[in-house]
Amino acid sequence: MHIAVSYVLRRDTLSKKCWAVIGFAGELFHFLTCKMKNGQKHESLMQKYVKILVVVSLYWFCSIGLVFLNKYLLSSESLKVLPLSFIFVVMIATNNLCLEYVGVSFYYVGRSLTTVFNVVCSYIVLGQVTSLKATLCCALIVGGFLLGVDQEDAAGTLSVSGVVYGVAASLFVALNAIYTQRTLPSVGDSIAQLTLYNNMNALVLFLPVMLFTGDISEVFYFPHLSSLRFWTLMTLSGILGFLMSYVTGWQIQITSPLTHNISGTAKAAVQTVIAVLWWREIKPLLWWVSNVVVLSGSVAYTMVKRKEMVDKYGTNKFKLTENSEQQSMLSGFNNENERV
Repeated sequence: MHIAVSYVLRRDTLSKKCWAVIGFAGELFHFLTCKMKNGQKHESLMQKYVKILVVVSLYWFCSIGLVFLNKYLLSSESLKVLPLSFIFVVMIATNNLCLEYVGVSFYYVGRSLTTVFNVVCSYIVLGQVTSLKATLCCALIVGGFLLGVDQEDAAGTLSVSGVVYGVAASLFVALNAIYTQRTLPSVGDSIAQLTLYNNMNALVLFLPVMLFTGDISEVFYFPHLSSLRFWTLMTLSGILGFLMSYVTGWQIQITSPLTHNISGTAKAAVQTVIAVLWWREIKPLLWWVSNVVVLSGSVAYTMVKRKEMVDKYGTNKFKLTENSEQQSMLSGFNNENERV
């Protein structure tokens, strides 16, 4: 810990010195440039030498600094966070695409398979086996999801693309929770550090995605690119997104991936009610039943898993106490034999 703190302090000191050098060089270059603009039509030989020295020094500094920075990035925790960042990028993309094709009110049901995928991914990634009761709860969630899709189709507002993206989003939300918990020890259980590395990696990973989908050209020709209102909303969205990333990791850290997913499901249920009231939508009875079924399945799953955790804790505690008593008895028996 002391070594890590010392390294951070040394790195911060080095960064301050580097920025001081850049600032001095920039000021010197600015001074010389302004002096030329203010009346000197011809540079003196000394001014040319100084300008060349400044430019060459900046080139050396940027080039060498870039090499060392890349070496640091390639050998640091950012690579350990990279698998999580891939999942994070796909999760964000599929979530937004799902929301683009479906309404906010159906967004909850469209992404309700997160708990189901959490069970599947926990078995594949972590090797955790789920009990029969928990599996039946997942079946209830799947039934509610299918009923919700059917009701959306009956209302004529079903988007197949939205459903596909919703299922994909559910999968990657579950994977994100699992890999967040697995990756946290790699960064010293620091949520802030994990969030920083994850967002920096995602910033780079989103560029090829934008290039592949053609969104980069869309950005340049976007009609509201110079709108203050647009940039205000974008900035607010970015701030909330960053905070959401931090709070998500924090929630997973202090609870578990399962609790995080259940919390998200409950939040989405409240979100659905707010969306229906906000847009004054009229939904049939079976549509509401599908939401209730999904929520009931999620709650039942939580109760089953909680009971299993309590039982497991009690069993482990009993075994630990029993082993301690046996060791005490054996120790006392050995002491008596030694005395005899």
